[in-house]
Amino acid sequence: MTEHELDVRGLPKPDKHPAIFAAYHSLPVGAAFILVNNHDPRHLRDEFEVDHPGSHDWEYVQAGPQVWRIRITKLAANPLPRVLTNTNAANPVAADMTGAVWKLQMHDCGLDSNIIVLAPGAGIDAHTGPDLDVLIHALDGSGRLLTELGGVDLRPGDVVWLPKRSRRQFAAGPDGLRYLTVHQRRRALLLEPTVPAKAG
Repeated sequence: MTEHELDVRGLPKPDKHPAIFAAYHSLPVGAAFILVNNHDPRHLRDEFEVDHPGSHDWEYVQAGPQVWRIRITKLAANPLPRVLTNTNAANPVAADMTGAVWKLQMHDCGLDSNIIVLAPGAGIDAHTGPDLDVLIHALDGSGRLLTELGGVDLRPGDVVWLPKRSRRQFAAGPDGLRYLTVHQRRRALLLEPTVPAKAG
């Protein structure tokens, strides 16, 4: 059977990867296509390793210098379940750590997830949440979640529901706070943690 060739050399750069992944997703299990490009698509290979590790095969048929041909084979119907990180193995909260220390890397995924660290005494200012529900799992340290009508103490092991559009504010305790968030994928919402003023 003749393998289909996907020649992306004439496509605008922003259209190349979406076209390649669309071709990959349309393959039946065990089938392949030949990607034709004018350079070694190393970044594309990195994306395949993030989104489809172990469930695809990548074989160079021709490696330059002017033309690259890569046979991409679909080995499984869907990405394989796998361990992404170990929250127990992550470093404990340190005084100079604030912000996201881990995030979900897959591009083709309906979820977003992060591990957030707040240094001792730091926090996230009051804000209205996005139009989606968020689950938080407290991992280390302690803190306080402030709502419209009061506060909730956070301890390791607590699983907290943040309803869509709810008002919330976070304050880390004396040992800092580390927590995992899980929610539907959305556009990036950047929240700048507040850093406590140094005692004078």
